[in-house]
Amino acid sequence: MAEPLDLSIFVKRQDDGTAHLDLAIEGIDCAACIDEIEGGLCRLHGVVDARLNYTTHRLAVQWQEGVIAPSAVVDELQRLGYRAHPYQSRLVEEEEARRSQWLLKCLAVAGFASMNIMLLAVSVWSGNVTDITPETRDFFHWLAAFIALPTVAYAGQPFFRSAMSALKAKRTNMDVPITIGILLALTMSVVETINHAEHTYFDSVVMLLFFLLCGRYLDQAMRRRTRAVAGNLAALKAEVAHRLDDKGEAVLVPTAALNPGDRVLVRSGERVAVDGVVIAGTSELDESLVTGETVRRSAAIGDTVYAGSMNYDGTLTLRVTAAGKGTLLDEVERLLETAAAAKSRYVQLADKVARAYAPVVHLTAALTAIVWIALGATVHDAVIIAVAVLIITCPCALALAVPVVQVVASGALFRSNVFLNSGDALERLACADAIVFDKTGTLTLPEMRVANASSIRPDLLEAAARLALSSHHPLAAAVAQEAKERRPYEEATEEAGQGVKAIVHGVEHRLGSPAFCGAADLVPKAVGQEADASMIAFARGHERAIMLVRQTLRPDAVTTVKALRDLGIDCRILSGDRPEAVAPIAAALGIREWRGGAKPAEKIAAIEVLKAEGRKVLMVGDGLNDAPALATADVSISPITAADITQAHADAVFLGDKLSPVLDALSIARRSRALMRQNLMIALVYNVIAVPLAFMGYVTPLIAALAMSGSSSLVTLNALRARNAKAKAFPEAPASSDPTPAVPVLQGA
Repeated sequence: MAEPLDLSIFVKRQDDGTAHLDLAIEGIDCAACIDEIEGGLCRLHGVVDARLNYTTHRLAVQWQEGVIAPSAVVDELQRLGYRAHPYQSRLVEEEEARRSQWLLKCLAVAGFASMNIMLLAVSVWSGNVTDITPETRDFFHWLAAFIALPTVAYAGQPFFRSAMSALKAKRTNMDVPITIGILLALTMSVVETINHAEHTYFDSVVMLLFFLLCGRYLDQAMRRRTRAVAGNLAALKAEVAHRLDDKGEAVLVPTAALNPGDRVLVRSGERVAVDGVVIAGTSELDESLVTGETVRRSAAIGDTVYAGSMNYDGTLTLRVTAAGKGTLLDEVERLLETAAAAKSRYVQLADKVARAYAPVVHLTAALTAIVWIALGATVHDAVIIAVAVLIITCPCALALAVPVVQVVASGALFRSNVFLNSGDALERLACADAIVFDKTGTLTLPEMRVANASSIRPDLLEAAARLALSSHHPLAAAVAQEAKERRPYEEATEEAGQGVKAIVHGVEHRLGSPAFCGAADLVPKAVGQEADASMIAFARGHERAIMLVRQTLRPDAVTTVKALRDLGIDCRILSGDRPEAVAPIAAALGIREWRGGAKPAEKIAAIEVLKAEGRKVLMVGDGLNDAPALATADVSISPITAADITQAHADAVFLGDKLSPVLDALSIARRSRALMRQNLMIALVYNVIAVPLAFMGYVTPLIAALAMSGSSSLVTLNALRARNAKAKAFPEAPASSDPTPAVPVLQGA
């Protein structure tokens, strides 16, 4: 009897009496495994829910505590033919890396062998119609056998292992007919070689293996790319904090030891470890990774701050409201995991077709052999015809139908500055009929610029920009972009919360708040000109200036959104920024449906409403607060400037300052979906025509192999049409000599 497995250390107890366990699953080769695993576990008494993420192979199981043991879940997975162990991201990534390398080796072996065997086959084919001697032909056949046998034994393992696991669990999958076809064709080839026959099928077997490994490796590579960027929030979480004891002394403790009501000290330059309320001190916080707000926020007594924020200036004392569990970061992570698990139920088009494929192939081949034996054929001839049926119906074209389009479309997307993170993203992009945009960093450029640069004297602007090079403040960084000479002034000093100053040729230069620069009297006029912009002042001796800083729309945002609407796509804005900052953006883009001040959970709720209405939602966002919404949407895209966690959970990432890659991605995806369907139709029509011919004995295994390769080639050639699926070029808004954008754009989240 097997020793019981104790998994209690990995189990998370919930307040509602249920328990939760995350498991890494081995042996998943197609998206059809999702229903097999989830359905099998949900039939266990006591299991409340089971969700498998196909991309990460992460299974989340929830059960009623005391009703069933976690080891029973692992035992049931074992019975279904899958190995499971507690999910640890590092171990899972190492296992995936090893599997990817193994698949690549199998692919290399199959490719090298197929080239050599094909050279031998060409010699035999040409010799059969000229003057090749039987001895020479047998030599070539035996040589091909010595290459093919070890090749199949090594390179066929991904399919053989999967098929064996399925059969042990009394189920079938795509790899079962593949394995039977390969082994039967290989066996018959050896028999034909022993009997000095004219034809063998070693070349067909190895070429088939090579094509199938191409599809399997590409699928594996797509899923690994999703994990290329760390998908966790550890970098944002401070693991320790300074707790103030009853005497007011700071003691360094783990964040897990903190409780609501404790007092913690957050020094300048430290990341906030808890959610809390400021009870002493003032400072400036960078909350961009938490709330999406790009401008630093002043924090004073009574203000709420969130874990993950960076404290830049002063020292703060906080009263803890939540630490570890219950913080905003914890909530974002929980929402992210829930949304990602829900989206993982998507099944690829090819997998849907493949569910009914394996039993049909088996039945057809078996029926062929039985019918021919009943008609008086020898067992040898009946098996040869059955092998021809298996080869001609071998799902090579079907297996390539989706992956080859993905590869070609990925190249087209690459040329449009779009990179896919998910293997099935193309199919989901093609279905999108509604787009939800974040504002800051998505519809607008991530960096802020000086809006009134043209109205400031060039020498004054250059002096301000060089002084700004010595400051890390976001507004100063915007001014610094105007510097033609990228050399900061020497001995510049920064005063916390005020600005930066330096003595240049005996003249004092100041950059910072209007009061710090003695320019408070200029503020009313500046506010009247640009009420929607942030202000930073500059003083050089008696010369003063107010610079208006704001984010600007991406240069082609207006035309891109118009083109999307022309395609019949409903465009909306869902932003964490304040409504008064979102309104002018929506007006400029002609978007009527918009919302500001939305928190992560509210963004998820808004997207769920759209999905409940039957809409297929594409989310485009860049902030950490957008990550759960990106995972909730049917499909998602983020700019390359997005936070790492956001990129990791987006299905695609686009580069550059333009928004047009989003339009290109949709156009390419729609074209690719049509090509995928065409390829599946080609594969099915090929079988409808070829199978009856093979069934009636008009097709030899050699012709079957050639026909199978021909269908694969046809599928590949059709997929190449995806290269030209990019959206038609459309005119951009005419450039203006005035760098101040015609459309007011605010700073914000």
